[in-house]
Amino acid sequence: MDEDPDTYRILKLRAEILELGSAIRQLRREGLDHAAAQLLISRKRAQLEQLVKAPERRPA
Repeated sequence: MDEDPDTYRILKLRAEILELGSAIRQLRREGLDHAAAQLLISRKRAQLEQLVKAPERRPA
């Protein structure tokens, strides 16, 4: 099965963001510091936004 690499990267980043969001919620419930996870999720969201907004790089 041939999938577009960008589509795969988008799906992977979305899954990582969901996982990090879950980890942050768990850390908050337990009263633990979640700053590092919050920074990582911000970076992943920026990567996702950049990838989604990126112009096509492949020739037509």
